Amino acid sequence: MSKPTYYITTPIYYPSDNLHIGHSYTTVAADAEARYRRLKGYDVMFLTGTDEHGLKIQRKAEAKGVTPQQYVDEIVAGIKELWKIMNISNDRFIRTTDDYHVAAVQKIFKQLYDQGDIYKSSYEGWYCTPCESFWTETQLKDGKCPDCGRPVENAKEESYFFRLSKYQDRLIEYIESHPDFIQPVSRKNEMLNNFLRPGLEDLCVSRTTFDWGIPVTFDDKHVVYVWVDALSNYITAMGYGSDDESDYKKYWPAQVHLVGKEIVRFHTIIWPAILMALDLPLPEQVYGHGWLLIDGGKMSKSVGNVVDPVQLVDMYGADAIRYFLLREVPFGSDGQFTHEALINRINADLANDLGNLVSRTVSMQIKYFGGKMPAKEDRLDCGPVDDIKALTSGNLEKVNELMDALQFPTALTEIWKGISRMNKYIDETAPWVLAKSEDPDDKKRLAGVMYTLLEGLRIASILIEPFMPETPKKIQAQLGLTGKDDILKWENAGEWGLYPDSAEVSKGEVLFPRIDIK
Repeated sequence: MSKPTYYITTPIYYPSDNLHIGHSYTTVAADAEARYRRLKGYDVMFLTGTDEHGLKIQRKAEAKGVTPQQYVDEIVAGIKELWKIMNISNDRFIRTTDDYHVAAVQKIFKQLYDQGDIYKSSYEGWYCTPCESFWTETQLKDGKCPDCGRPVENAKEESYFFRLSKYQDRLIEYIESHPDFIQPVSRKNEMLNNFLRPGLEDLCVSRTTFDWGIPVTFDDKHVVYVWVDALSNYITAMGYGSDDESDYKKYWPAQVHLVGKEIVRFHTIIWPAILMALDLPLPEQVYGHGWLLIDGGKMSKSVGNVVDPVQLVDMYGADAIRYFLLREVPFGSDGQFTHEALINRINADLANDLGNLVSRTVSMQIKYFGGKMPAKEDRLDCGPVDDIKALTSGNLEKVNELMDALQFPTALTEIWKGISRMNKYIDETAPWVLAKSEDPDDKKRLAGVMYTLLEGLRIASILIEPFMPETPKKIQAQLGLTGKDDILKWENAGEWGLYPDSAEVSKGEVLFPRIDIK
């Protein structure tokens, strides 16, 4: 029986020389979902990449005295290295300068032209170069780009246009009849009320005032508008328009496009309309998450408030940064980044709760039993074991539901309820008191306490794996579970009583050292 497929994408990123922690937010979230789906047995395709064409790139390259290709080549290498540092497990990485993508986009453009969905006219209006976005006079905010707030330029040139207006009613009907297509609901309402119902204008889809783009094959003065080029990556990366479309047929339509809220319009209006014109299925869902803000505003090099993820990983470790990004912000809403919030989250959740629990448990097991678990007949349940079972092995179904809905912070909250309950359990059962007792049954109760803690940690180590890929292995090594993959599968997190008597714990490095906020 073949595995179910799961295709998840991030936007392909503009190759900036100052990628900040906000860019990492989307990719870490997509990575957590991809890892979760793999653990559940899915055949996962996780795509990310870089969007390398456009006027903005050409101007930056000219300012540096290099070709656009040289400019993007250098920066893309840094982006790939960042994803490696952040433990991103993408299956593919597409660049819009890749030959196969260029050829496929040219075919798409020609097909749309041949069938009358693209026509030639002239464009005059407002253009935001940083956002690569066209705007009408009424869409501007105080005469500036409504997305980024920066000045716009008056653009006047011969252009090809896509008949976006032709698909307006069909888009409205589709969105209204597929309530999960745009999430969260606030983004759906924004697209319907602010863009679709007021009426769509046809979209300018070529430029002639610069040449750093995909050439239009039948009119070499024109290059393809960067957003048509970029959005097509989701199918060209799977081989659409090539001699081998097997991966396209296998994985498309994508289950989810994970995007920042500022580009939901492109992904839920322009992209679906292009797919409708090509008579291709639409992605199942576009999820527009919020921004990671700093000092109340969006991170931006021009404002000077960017936070370098590489520096953060160097200081605190990749798993700590991933945990913070996925735990701190309600997914779909905006959230604040501060160093204080990051350090408080590391100290409270990772050092105090998880790290301290592992350290205390392993130390007690070594002190009281030489690191080896007494046999089952030499153990007695002690204290509220049912509470621990309910909040660990009994938690798997709830975590599954939350991860299916991309609710990463809530899933982590549920997992941490079990971790917090185990810490409280130590205080309730007082193993140090049981260890001093002369009662033989107290020795068995002590063994029962240690089994409950070790088994609870086995389960917790499985549940945190999508979010923090390095930490589970470290925990499992200290618990003596390295190589025991038969009890460390995702579904094993729902079974209580799998910690083996043969396991022998060993002290390891401190998982998350406390950080002095000063």
